[in-house]
Amino acid sequence: MKPSKIILLLSVSILSLVLCVLASLAFGARNISFIEVVDTLIHSRMATINEIVVHERIPRTVFAILAGAALGVSGALMQAITRNPIADPSILGVNTGASLFVVGGIAFFSISSAEEYILFALVGAAITAVFVYGIGSMGYGGATPIKLALAGAATSAALSSLVSAIMLPRADVMNAIRFWQVGSVSGATWEGIITVLPFMSIGLVLGMLSTPALDALAMGDDIATGLGVRTGLVRLVGFLAGVLLCGATTALAGPIGFVGLMVPHTMRLIFGPKLRLIIPMSAIGGAVLLTLSDVLGRLIGSPGELEVGIVTAFIGAPILIMIAMRAKVRAI
Repeated sequence: MKPSKIILLLSVSILSLVLCVLASLAFGARNISFIEVVDTLIHSRMATINEIVVHERIPRTVFAILAGAALGVSGALMQAITRNPIADPSILGVNTGASLFVVGGIAFFSISSAEEYILFALVGAAITAVFVYGIGSMGYGGATPIKLALAGAATSAALSSLVSAIMLPRADVMNAIRFWQVGSVSGATWEGIITVLPFMSIGLVLGMLSTPALDALAMGDDIATGLGVRTGLVRLVGFLAGVLLCGATTALAGPIGFVGLMVPHTMRLIFGPKLRLIIPMSAIGGAVLLTLSDVLGRLIGSPGELEVGIVTAFIGAPILIMIAMRAKVRAI
């Protein structure tokens, strides 16, 4: 792809993100004009109700951007590592594993702080990812795309049943996480953002640093090894980055699905197979998609709101079907 086209697409993506941010600050139970939003941000006033509302929406908007970017990059890494075009944290059951550990932590260990949520979510995400990859690697042919997808779907279904089994007898646990369980950014606070930011930052840096080796890995293990790539180490680093991004996001936002599937696949269709473009563009695309979905949830559910996880599932389900039909579960 020509550099001029890349710059044009990057500019359009950034402009789209800016518009989504303005919409996120403007729309909700109380709608505010874009002019007033911009004026409030420039002068940083909190004198009127509208200005206070804008400032109250800023943490939610910032977290939607971070969570969307993290899920987009996490999906791109998982697709690259597994060489599976329909891999993402929700398809492979990683989100559900993180959810199970958080729900179990609330029910059995009375966890309540953001740090405890993150710890339990990261452990759950890591164990589930290892388990799914191990199951999908068994038998003839190793870790093929269809075997990994089936292993992830089966694992996700089993873990979802365990989550329900833990919650249903415990009304206090169900009330504590009923909105979190469907995926939501509405409860974002600056304290929570500061807590997850180091994990997301490390995951993003590891993901970016591993892109040259993952590009070589896409040509096959034998060729990558011949080029001097340590395939096992590359997969481990990519796996660690994906788990950090997915686990940290799930800890605060809950299991938001389909972002990690739709965004990297779309970026691959636009920019080609090079991860040095796909990963940064997946970060921007994920931020746009999640922020836009959050805004749509507020508009559709007005005067209340639909949680963002419901909106992304509504958008993502038909796209997953189209991707599966067109890709025919081919390896990347």
